[in-house]
Amino acid sequence: MKQLTVISGKGGTGKTTLTAAFAHLADDPVIADCDVDAADLHLLLTPQIIKQEPFYGNRLASIDIERCSQCGLCEESCRFGAIRSFQVDHTSCEGCGVCAYVCPEKAVSMKERLSGQWFISDTKEGPMVHARLGIAAENSGKLVSLVRQAAKDLAEKEKRNIIIIDGPPGIGCPVIASIGGVDLLLAVTEPTLSGMHDLKRILEVAEHFGIKAYVCINKFDINTGNTQLIADYCREKGYEVIGKIPYDPAVTKAMINGLSVVEYPCNGVTFEIKRMWECIERVLR
Repeated sequence: MKQLTVISGKGGTGKTTLTAAFAHLADDPVIADCDVDAADLHLLLTPQIIKQEPFYGNRLASIDIERCSQCGLCEESCRFGAIRSFQVDHTSCEGCGVCAYVCPEKAVSMKERLSGQWFISDTKEGPMVHARLGIAAENSGKLVSLVRQAAKDLAEKEKRNIIIIDGPPGIGCPVIASIGGVDLLLAVTEPTLSGMHDLKRILEVAEHFGIKAYVCINKFDINTGNTQLIADYCREKGYEVIGKIPYDPAVTKAMINGLSVVEYPCNGVTFEIKRMWECIERVLR
């Protein structure tokens, strides 16, 4: 099977819009929403959940007050100030386990924390694996890895030959978890100063991991000067710009109607996305 991750150096560039469009154009894909911190692909694909599982992202300290001798070593050793009066503030606890290590009475234990849920769902475009991270919960990189593995298992089980991944923005741990081992990245940017800056960062990450990457410039016509700067940079670094999508208010109307842009009359946008998908398919064969 082949894996494509649609990625961006910053949020709001249109990667989820493109992911939904590619899911509609692909033959029998498995879709994975790996933007677990702010998942929104479900708004376009209206998934019907068929499986739900808990996600335990990290461990938090717990003090057994009956065994505690109140020596104070745990409080002294906690660099996060999470232990006060021999009680653990779970908002401040980072789960490092130092308190359990130094406790002479073994009164401190590390207990798993429910951090969110992950799901397998049916959608109009095919099966989808997605997740919801709890408020202020951590270890989203671990959850991304879980979503990707579940998507891979599902693709193997149903003999589907492509996984389309909606990756998180940025260059942090969740992004690395979403791109490791994939066959192709599509980096989506826009012709703004922040868009150009963050595109360079995500392409550096792709280069570090040796992953082939294409570039798509969304709303390219809102600033043709910056679009040319992006194209020149990509040419210099050896990255192919396979798509330049024009600005079209109809894209927003498609979102409001819960449709991907290729299901709605978006004219030049639809044509360009279909052309991009044909190029991606040729590479992934």
